[in-house]
Amino acid sequence: MNFTILLFVSMFCSLILAQDETTDATETEETGETKSCYPDMCDLLTEFGAMREKLTSVETRLKESENQILEIRNKDIAKYYINVFFPTERTKVMFSAAAGEGDKSIGPFNTDTTLIYRRVITNIGGAYSPSTGIFTAPVAGVYYFTIFYHAGGEKEGKLLLYKNNDMVVMTHDQCSDSDGADNGGNAAFLQL
Repeated sequence: MNFTILLFVSMFCSLILAQDETTDATETEETGETKSCYPDMCDLLTEFGAMREKLTSVETRLKESENQILEIRNKDIAKYYINVFFPTERTKVMFSAAAGEGDKSIGPFNTDTTLIYRRVITNIGGAYSPSTGIFTAPVAGVYYFTIFYHAGGEKEGKLLLYKNNDMVVMTHDQCSDSDGADNGGNAAFLQL
């Protein structure tokens, strides 16, 4: 009889253990998770999976940002070249200046001298320097220059227009005893 009781107890215990294993297996099947690791390790793997998803999301956003930056940069470069080659508003350049002030004469000079037209009437674009008498073209283009003089007949009158160190045009009158005053002028279109 002792043996029978012992047999019942051991069978009962076996059924209880079997029932516990079945319950654990059922819970695992219902949640769809397979836990073949220690609880701490499972938590780390779960966190790692979440971090991997975040990293993928950040990489996607970074790629989108890089594409947007390239798009903006390409638009800016395109705008720059359009403005350079097809400007909507051109740089305006024009000047008018005089060397003398009414009845004051300039010269005579014994050597060629750069006349400095100090009385600036107009200087749109600031290309003419009233301190040096030199015009510097700010943009490439065709420019129109005119030069005029009025001189008394007792001295030679001469004006020369230079581009860099090359004479382009001149106007000239020899002195004369019979001529009381001389006027002269010339003009040129220059590609600068």
